[in-house]
Amino acid sequence: MLSAFFLSFGVIFVAELGDKSQLMAMAFAARYKALPVLIGISIATAVTHAMSVALGAVVGSRLPTDAIAIIAGIAFLFFAVWTLRGDELNEEEAEAAQKNTRNAVVAASIAFFLAELGDKTMLATITLATKEDVFGTWLGSTLGMVSADALAILVGYHLGSRLPEKTIRYGASTLFVIFGILLIVQGV
Repeated sequence: MLSAFFLSFGVIFVAELGDKSQLMAMAFAARYKALPVLIGISIATAVTHAMSVALGAVVGSRLPTDAIAIIAGIAFLFFAVWTLRGDELNEEEAEAAQKNTRNAVVAASIAFFLAELGDKTMLATITLATKEDVFGTWLGSTLGMVSADALAILVGYHLGSRLPEKTIRYGASTLFVIFGILLIVQGV
């Protein structure tokens, strides 16, 4: 369980760097107090990643582990390219982040849940859950994403435009390539 926790924490933390969820976290933090936004992010992440882990566990029990490792490695290479390309908020997501609601927790929970459906962190969590301990993967991926978004809130609040987004994207992409190659080698 601990290895699944640390692996999923690291992978999801890296996957979240430069992701649109971090942009949303910064936008919400500019509008609301940080704690309610972080609580909303945590609720949405816990639910989304529970669904992802459940799906990954079902897929993992039906496929041979070598095939899963190769597919996961290829997926991680895809995530590297996706990360390099970068993420931006579409108009609907930006509008949801700026809406004036009384309950920042609910607003952040709904916005983050919808934004994470089909996102690379969800797909990475599904991929990890095919081979790793289910609870460790869920806990690690949830805490990894919440930590990365908490960092985005903190950094966005204190540093604003001085954040080197390009450097973060290149670093995250490199880590995805390394994880992808390791998984493919393990599967072969």
